[in-house]
Parts: sequence; C-alpha cells; structure tokens
Amino acid sequence: MKTNPSKNKFTRRRLVGDSTFAGLGGMIGLGMAVFASIQMSANPLAAANVAHLAGATEQPHVVFVTGDEEYRSEETMPMLAEILNRDFGFTVTVCFALTDGVVDPNRSDNIEGLEVLGDADLLIMNTRFRRLPEEQLKFITDFAESGRPMAGFRTATHAFRYGDGHPMDHAWPQKVFGLPWISHDGGRNSTDVSLVEEHAASPVLRGVQPFHSRSWLYHANTLLESATPLLIGRSVRGAAPGGEHFNPPHVVAWVHHYAGEQGTSRVFFTTLGHPSDFKQAPMRTLVLNGIFWALGKEDEIPAEGLHAELPAGFDPNPSGFGDTYKPGLRPGNMLGD
Repeated sequence: MKTNPSKNKFTRRRLVGDSTFAGLGGMIGLGMAVFASIQMSANPLAAANVAHLAGATEQPHVVFVTGDEEYRSEETMPMLAEILNRDFGFTVTVCFALTDGVVDPNRSDNIEGLEVLGDADLLIMNTRFRRLPEEQLKFITDFAESGRPMAGFRTATHAFRYGDGHPMDHAWPQKVFGLPWISHDGGRNSTDVSLVEEHAASPVLRGVQPFHSRSWLYHANTLLESATPLLIGRSVRGAAPGGEHFNPPHVVAWVHHYAGEQGTSRVFFTTLGHPSDFKQAPMRTLVLNGIFWALGKEDEIPAEGLHAELPAGFDPNPSGFGDTYKPGLRPGNMLGD
C-alpha cells in the first residue's frame, strides 16, 4: 500500500541525482548529474501531446486529465496547474483530448499522454462522457486502485459513457468519486453556495466564504453516506446573483476515502466548475485547500486558507457545446508564456 506517494517518489528522484554524481566524480559526474536532472525535470512524454511544468523535487506531481465539450476544462485546468506550479512549486502535467496534436474537446475517444499517471502523486479528473480505448482507460483505472489521492470537478460524475450498462458510466464514479450523474436544475440558472455548518471546521473550508456560482445545481441524491459534505448549493432562478431560490438544496463539495485494490485514496470532489467559477477567490481557495487535503498536506493550509491570483491572461471561453471552445490550441501553448 502506497501510504505517502509524494515522499516516496521525490526521495527517489533526489537519490537518482545523488547517486549519479557520486558514482562518477569530477566533471564527468557533474555532466551526468545535470543530464539526469534535465531528464527528470523535463516533460516525461513527447512535448507535443501534454502540457508540463517541472517543479521542486520535494513537491508532488499533479496530473490533470481534461476532456469535456461543455465547461472548458481545456482552459480552466491549465490555469490551476499554473497556479500550483507558480505558487507552490508543484510539478504539473495536463493531458488533453487531441486530434492531430490539436486540443479537441469534442473528441471523445482519445486523451493522449495518460501514461504519465504512472509517475503522478495526484490525479485530477475533469472529463465528460469519454469513450476511451482500453489501453488509455487502464492508466486511469489503475491509478484509482493504487491508493494515491484523487480530485474531480463537475462532469467527472459522468466522466465516461460507454453504454450498455458499462461500469465506468455509473458504478465507477459512484464508488470512486462518491456520486454519478443524476440531473441538474437547468443551464439558465445558477447556485448560491454556503458551508455545511456541521463540517465548517474542515481544513478544506479554511478561508472559504459563501459565494454565488454560475454553475447550475447538480443533483446529489445518491452521494455516498460515507462522504463528508462540505458545501451546500441552492438553485437560483437566472444566472445572476440575487434571484429566487427554487427546488431542494444539494451538496456541491465533499471529501471521502475510496478503498482501492492497493490502498485507500483521499478524494476531494466538487460539482461546481463552470469556467467563470474559477474567477472567484472562494472557489480557488476551496480547490487549492481540497488539493492540499487530498495530498495529506492539510497542515500546510493556513487558517485563512490558500489564496492565489489568477494567471495573467486567463479568460476562458464561455460554457457551451459545438465550436464554443478556442480552436487551434496545442498542449505546448497551454502553460506559461
């Protein structure tokens, strides 16, 4: 059972560099150590098919798996990756749905670079109705059973759609993330988000204030009883704040522990995730706190929570289907300058 994946992996990285240097000595040893360092900090896959930023060797490696044709995960997840790298020194990799090397959210049967999950400390899922080939899907399901931590956004409740009662469609998100797709209260509406008072002392909620979300409310009727609800949502009539509340409330953020075949994973999940949500400071604090909690780093979350400014130029396209996404983007253009 891998109980502390971050420490295990990053200790190994440091030892590779140290042993390379010690074993050769002199300028030859220095050259080999530099070469080894470059190899470890560079993108572990072909630069063309993932976005990657190397971080500090003692910090975790977070892999984002994107691929949804509605909520612009191809823009919001690279933004989060950039914050984790810029402000906390994490190594980050973002995998995308691609067609001929170009980001294509409408391509449901191809997410490239998933083999990087073998080196990951945390998997963050933000996909919708994917139908990946078995050789790609296996990287995700193997990670889920490994005992390493996970996090998910919004449509990861329906991350896959194979049909014919396939377990990945409903049973897998129910047990792994705590909830499958059920229904929602309509895309013309929005959500008022508040804390679940019973669990307001959770480290994930440090510094999180109530806020209005453009995300329309997802139903959470079958949320696992073992999950810890953190935020509750009330449907608001219309997209703007201040509208009339309607329909029953539902949990919109929680944590739970998934017992996989090789260990138990900490899991953070939120059904929020409209592209405009990430422009709000409480949403970013919630997400950063949730990531740190999943990684077992809750002692590093200050009383006021983790806060981060948006990267310069973050301006995602609106939610929507069809050609709503930005055309012509390639993974190499998605992180940094």
